[in-house]
Amino acid sequence: MSHTRVDLEGVSKRYGAQEAVREVSLELPAGECVALVGHNGAGKTTLMKLMLGLIRPTAGRVRMLGGDPAAASGAHLRRRIGFLPENVAFTDSLTGRELLGFYARLKREPVRKSMVLLDRVGLADAADRRVGTYSKGMRQRLGLAQALLGAPQVLLLDEPTTGLDPALRQSFYDIIRELRDGGATVLLSSHALTELAERADRMVIMHRGRLLANGTVGELRRLADLPVRLRLAVGGGWTEAMAGRLAEIARVTGRVPAIEVTCPERDKMTVLRRIADFGAAVDDIDILPPSLDELYAHFLQERGRAA
Repeated sequence: MSHTRVDLEGVSKRYGAQEAVREVSLELPAGECVALVGHNGAGKTTLMKLMLGLIRPTAGRVRMLGGDPAAASGAHLRRRIGFLPENVAFTDSLTGRELLGFYARLKREPVRKSMVLLDRVGLADAADRRVGTYSKGMRQRLGLAQALLGAPQVLLLDEPTTGLDPALRQSFYDIIRELRDGGATVLLSSHALTELAERADRMVIMHRGRLLANGTVGELRRLADLPVRLRLAVGGGWTEAMAGRLAEIARVTGRVPAIEVTCPERDKMTVLRRIADFGAAVDDIDILPPSLDELYAHFLQERGRAA
C-alpha cells in the first residue's frame, strides 16, 4: 500500500508569541511505522493534536484519511484513528472491562471486542479489577487497548512504552508490527531512540517546532556522513602489524589485544577488505554505525550552524 493517510502541508501552530510547530510538511502512507523523535518542546505532541483535530493550525493544512479532522464533519474520521497520550488518565473506580467497554461505545464498536483487546495486551486476568489498583505499566497497556479499538487505520502513540518492562516492550512492538503489516499507519513519538532504530521504517526528527530530518535510518546516516567504528580483537601477535596497515586508510586507536578503527561510511568496505587480508588473526569484529542519538545530535548541530 502506498496511498497517503496523513498529509501536512506547511503546518504551523502558534500560541501567542510561541510557535510550537513551524512550517511542517509531512506525508504518512499506509502500512508504515514512523518514529517521531525530539526532546521535550520539540513540537511532537502539538503535531499529534493537530492530526487528531483537537486543535487547528495557525497556518497550513492538515488532512487525515482524506478529510479535515478538526471539521464538524470529521467525527467519522476520528473514529478511524487510535490515540495513546503520553500521560494516561483513567477513572479509577471502573474496572478494566468497564472502562474499555465505555470507550468501545464511544467509538460505536461492539463491547464484546473489548475482552479480546484486554487479552491481547496481557490484561485478561485483571479485567475485573478496578483501574485504581493497576500499576503504571498496566495503565499503559490499558491505554494501548483503548487505542486499538475499532482496528484504526491511523494509530498515534505518544511515548507508548513508558512504564513497560523489557518483555512488555517487546510484546508492544510485536502488536505494532502486526498493525503495520495489516496496512495501518503508525506514528510513534518517543525519547527512547535506541529501541526505535530497528523497529521504525522511517524517522522524523523535530526540534523547536521544525522538522530537521525525515528518512530511513540508512538515509539519515548517509545524509549525516558520520564516521563508522569497527572494534577488532586480534590474536597471534598481529595487532601492531594490522594497526599499521589500517592506519594508512583510517584512524586507529586502542591497544593490545583490541583496536578500534574509525572511518567514513564510504570507506567502510575498503577497511573491511583490508581486515580480511589478515584472515584467522582476527578473532572478532564489531561494526558500530552512528547511533540515533549521534544522528540526532548531528542534525541539531547542523541546525545551529544554519541559524
